[in-house]
Amino acid sequence: MFERFTKDARSSVVQAQDEARRLGADRIDSAHLLLGAVSDPASVAARALATLGVDHDGLVTTVRALPHRSLDADALAGVGIDLESVRAQVEATFGPGALDEPAETRGRKHLPFDKDAKKALQVALREAIRFSSNRIDTGHLLLALARLDGTPGQRALEAAGHGRDELERAVVAAWADTTAA
Repeated sequence: MFERFTKDARSSVVQAQDEARRLGADRIDSAHLLLGAVSDPASVAARALATLGVDHDGLVTTVRALPHRSLDADALAGVGIDLESVRAQVEATFGPGALDEPAETRGRKHLPFDKDAKKALQVALREAIRFSSNRIDTGHLLLALARLDGTPGQRALEAAGHGRDELERAVVAAWADTTAA
Protein backbone atom coordinates (compact mmCIF):
# COMPACT_ATOMS: atom_id res chain seq x y z
CA MET A 1 0.00 0.00 0.00
CA PHE A 2 2.87 2.43 0.75
CA GLU A 3 3.77 2.51 -2.93
CA ARG A 4 0.55 4.50 -3.45
CA PHE A 5 1.59 7.14 -0.90
CA THR A 6 2.87 10.45 -2.22
CA LYS A 7 6.28 11.63 -1.09
CA ASP A 8 4.78 13.94 1.53
CA ALA A 9 2.50 11.19 2.85
CA ARG A 10 5.46 8.81 3.19
CA SER A 11 7.43 11.53 4.94
CA SER A 12 4.53 12.15 7.30
CA VAL A 13 4.48 8.48 8.32
CA VAL A 14 8.22 8.61 9.03
CA GLN A 15 7.69 11.86 10.94
CA ALA A 16 4.92 10.18 12.98
CA GLN A 17 7.57 7.89 14.45
CA ASP A 18 9.66 10.92 15.44
CA GLU A 19 6.57 12.56 16.95
CA ALA A 20 5.80 9.42 18.97
CA ARG A 21 9.37 9.29 20.28
CA ARG A 22 9.33 12.97 21.13
CA LEU A 23 6.17 12.46 23.15
CA GLY A 24 7.64 9.42 24.92
CA ALA A 25 5.33 6.85 23.35
CA ASP A 26 6.28 3.23 22.80
CA ARG A 27 3.96 2.90 19.77
CA ILE A 28 2.82 5.12 16.92
CA ASP A 29 -0.85 5.93 17.35
CA SER A 30 -3.28 7.93 15.24
CA ALA A 31 -2.42 11.20 17.03
CA HIS A 32 1.22 10.74 16.01
CA LEU A 33 0.06 10.17 12.42
CA LEU A 34 -1.87 13.43 12.66
CA LEU A 35 1.18 15.30 13.93
CA GLY A 36 3.29 13.73 11.19
CA ALA A 37 0.75 14.73 8.52
CA VAL A 38 0.96 18.39 9.51
CA SER A 39 4.70 18.50 10.25
CA ASP A 40 5.43 19.84 6.77
CA PRO A 41 3.60 23.17 6.34
CA ALA A 42 3.37 22.54 2.59
CA SER A 43 1.46 19.25 2.99
CA VAL A 44 -2.20 19.10 2.05
CA ALA A 45 -3.15 18.27 5.66
CA ALA A 46 -1.17 21.19 7.09
CA ARG A 47 -2.58 23.63 4.53
CA ALA A 48 -6.14 22.41 5.13
CA LEU A 49 -5.80 22.75 8.90
CA ALA A 50 -4.09 26.13 8.56
CA THR A 51 -7.24 27.47 6.90
CA LEU A 52 -9.07 26.40 10.06
CA GLY A 53 -6.54 28.09 12.34
CA VAL A 54 -4.76 24.90 13.42
CA ASP A 55 -0.99 24.41 13.19
CA HIS A 56 1.50 21.73 14.21
CA ASP A 57 2.49 23.36 17.51
CA GLY A 58 -1.14 23.82 18.50
CA LEU A 59 -1.85 20.17 17.73
CA VAL A 60 1.13 19.05 19.81
CA THR A 61 -0.36 20.95 22.75
CA THR A 62 -3.76 19.39 22.06
CA VAL A 63 -2.32 15.87 21.83
CA ARG A 64 -0.39 16.34 25.08
CA ALA A 65 -3.62 17.40 26.80
CA LEU A 66 -5.52 14.29 25.70
CA PRO A 67 -6.09 11.83 28.53
CA HIS A 68 -3.96 8.74 28.03
CA ARG A 69 -5.79 5.44 28.20
CA SER A 70 -3.04 2.96 28.94
CA LEU A 71 -2.84 -0.11 31.12
CA ASP A 72 -0.15 1.60 33.21
CA ALA A 73 -2.36 4.61 33.88
CA ASP A 74 -5.27 2.33 34.76
CA ALA A 75 -3.09 0.23 37.06
CA LEU A 76 -1.76 3.33 38.82
CA ALA A 77 -5.27 4.73 39.14
CA GLY A 78 -6.22 1.49 40.88
CA VAL A 79 -3.80 2.36 43.68
CA GLY A 80 -4.81 6.02 43.82
CA ILE A 81 -2.19 7.60 41.55
CA ASP A 82 -3.39 9.86 38.74
CA LEU A 83 -0.71 9.63 36.05
CA GLU A 84 -1.95 12.78 34.30
CA SER A 85 -1.65 14.87 37.45
CA VAL A 86 1.85 13.50 38.06
CA ARG A 87 2.81 14.44 34.49
CA ALA A 88 1.31 17.92 34.95
CA GLN A 89 3.23 18.47 38.20
CA VAL A 90 6.54 17.29 36.67
CA GLU A 91 6.04 19.50 33.62
CA ALA A 92 5.12 22.48 35.82
CA THR A 93 8.36 22.02 37.71
CA PHE A 94 10.75 20.93 34.94
CA GLY A 95 9.05 22.19 31.78
CA PRO A 96 6.94 20.64 28.99
CA GLY A 97 8.18 17.27 27.79
CA ALA A 98 10.30 16.58 30.89
CA LEU A 99 9.10 12.97 30.98
CA ASP A 100 9.51 12.41 27.25
CA GLU A 101 12.27 10.32 25.75
CA PRO A 102 15.67 12.03 25.97
CA ALA A 103 17.18 13.28 22.70
CA GLU A 104 20.19 10.99 23.02
CA THR A 105 18.00 7.86 22.85
CA ARG A 106 15.78 8.95 19.97
CA GLY A 107 16.03 7.00 16.75
CA ARG A 108 17.53 3.91 18.30
CA LYS A 109 14.57 1.61 17.78
CA HIS A 110 11.70 1.25 15.40
CA LEU A 111 8.33 1.97 16.99
CA PRO A 112 5.42 -0.23 15.88
CA PHE A 113 2.05 1.11 14.78
CA ASP A 114 -0.87 0.47 17.11
CA LYS A 115 -4.09 -0.98 15.67
CA ASP A 116 -5.77 2.44 15.30
CA ALA A 117 -2.81 3.81 13.35
CA LYS A 118 -2.84 0.77 11.05
CA LYS A 119 -6.58 1.23 10.56
CA ALA A 120 -6.04 4.93 9.72
CA LEU A 121 -3.59 3.98 6.98
CA GLN A 122 -6.12 1.53 5.54
CA VAL A 123 -8.92 4.10 5.71
CA ALA A 124 -6.65 6.64 3.96
CA LEU A 125 -6.60 4.23 1.01
CA ARG A 126 -10.41 4.11 1.10
CA GLU A 127 -10.51 7.91 1.17
CA ALA A 128 -8.27 8.03 -1.90
CA ILE A 129 -10.60 5.61 -3.69
CA ARG A 130 -13.63 7.64 -2.61
CA PHE A 131 -12.10 10.73 -4.20
CA SER A 132 -10.94 8.78 -7.30
CA SER A 133 -7.29 9.45 -6.50
CA ASN A 134 -4.53 7.16 -7.70
CA ARG A 135 -2.23 8.30 -4.90
CA ILE A 136 -2.68 8.71 -1.15
CA ASP A 137 -1.61 12.09 0.23
CA THR A 138 -1.77 13.71 3.66
CA GLY A 139 -5.25 15.02 2.88
CA HIS A 140 -6.55 11.46 2.60
CA LEU A 141 -4.75 10.62 5.83
CA LEU A 142 -6.34 13.61 7.59
CA LEU A 143 -9.78 12.54 6.39
CA ALA A 144 -9.15 8.99 7.60
CA LEU A 145 -8.08 10.25 11.02
CA ALA A 146 -11.24 12.34 11.28
CA ARG A 147 -13.37 9.33 10.35
CA LEU A 148 -12.08 6.92 13.03
CA ASP A 149 -14.25 7.72 16.05
CA GLY A 150 -12.69 7.56 19.49
CA THR A 151 -9.09 7.27 18.31
CA PRO A 152 -6.45 9.69 19.63
CA GLY A 153 -6.17 11.36 16.21
CA GLN A 154 -9.90 11.93 15.94
CA ARG A 155 -10.10 13.12 19.55
CA ALA A 156 -7.28 15.62 18.89
CA LEU A 157 -9.10 16.99 15.83
CA GLU A 158 -12.31 17.22 17.82
CA ALA A 159 -10.51 18.92 20.72
CA ALA A 160 -9.12 21.42 18.20
CA GLY A 161 -12.76 22.16 17.35
CA HIS A 162 -13.11 20.56 13.94
CA GLY A 163 -15.38 17.79 12.69
CA ARG A 164 -15.39 15.58 9.62
CA ASP A 165 -17.45 17.75 7.30
CA GLU A 166 -15.46 20.90 8.02
CA LEU A 167 -12.17 19.03 7.59
CA GLU A 168 -13.33 17.50 4.33
CA ARG A 169 -14.22 20.93 2.92
CA ALA A 170 -10.79 22.25 3.96
CA VAL A 171 -8.98 19.29 2.37
CA VAL A 172 -10.95 19.61 -0.87
CA ALA A 173 -10.09 23.33 -0.96
CA ALA A 174 -6.39 22.54 -0.38
CA TRP A 175 -6.49 20.04 -3.25
CA ALA A 176 -8.14 22.67 -5.47
CA ASP A 177 -5.40 25.18 -4.57
CA THR A 178 -2.75 22.57 -5.43
CA THR A 179 -4.38 21.86 -8.79
CA ALA A 180 -4.71 25.57 -9.56
CA ALA A 181 -1.04 26.20 -8.77
